[in-house]
Amino acid sequence: MHPTARMYRRGVHRYRFLLSRQWVILSIVAIALIPTMIRLGFWQKHRYEERTARNDLVSSALHAKPVPVERLTSPRHTVTRTEKYRTVTATGTFETAREVVVRRRTNSDGEVGFHVLTPLVLTDGRVLLVNRGWIPADGVQTAFPKIPAPPSGRTTITGRLMADETTAASGIKNVKGLPDRQLMLINSTEEAHRLGAQVLGGYVEQTAPTPKGGPEQISDPGSEDAPLNYAYMIQWWLFAAGVPVGWWFLVRREIRDREEATAAVQPEESAPATV
Repeated sequence: MHPTARMYRRGVHRYRFLLSRQWVILSIVAIALIPTMIRLGFWQKHRYEERTARNDLVSSALHAKPVPVERLTSPRHTVTRTEKYRTVTATGTFETAREVVVRRRTNSDGEVGFHVLTPLVLTDGRVLLVNRGWIPADGVQTAFPKIPAPPSGRTTITGRLMADETTAASGIKNVKGLPDRQLMLINSTEEAHRLGAQVLGGYVEQTAPTPKGGPEQISDPGSEDAPLNYAYMIQWWLFAAGVPVGWWFLVRREIRDREEATAAVQPEESAPATV
């Protein structure tokens, strides 16, 4: 037999074990893992870009020059992504008689309590919903809590413009049959019906002034951990690159183990029999 043909047959014989059931399954799993890990890497890339864009948008909004709230919203207006978190000012009078609280809200320490939602009647008679901050849920939560009073008379407040809350966006169910003057969601359309007034779309999280002894101020939205998604993206792609390398390493180790086993058997077969 020609030496080249002999070498070819010997090479084919070395890899025949790849046709075994065990190795076929292992190879199929390896082939399936590669595109799966690549797709997971692209998903993490998408999350990284999404979170980075959100962080940039929030940072830009928070650092923008304050503007009167009437420039950004009006009755039945839907607050957009670029308007959300913008710092706004408003001048009016708090109407504490029609104040409500929003249930199951937490502070920065994770304690459950209420958000205080107070209508601010603007100079033109329209109403702005102002979330004055968080208070603890002391005692029975079915009773209306004692709330620190806001400044009396005409006052100017500063805060972050927020979009109306909905179940679809927040995951919070708008439960019916709640105790008097308690809400689950802050929604300007619903409040316009309750107040019988023209209510500006969205609401404002008050940041100033912060009277001593008043509700606890709601913390800044902060930034999402986008670099973590970037690290996961690199990790998945490294895993995808490592699968064929690992597969080839296992193949070479299997060949080596088989050749060593064959070499150990051959001397025993060639040894002369003793009489």
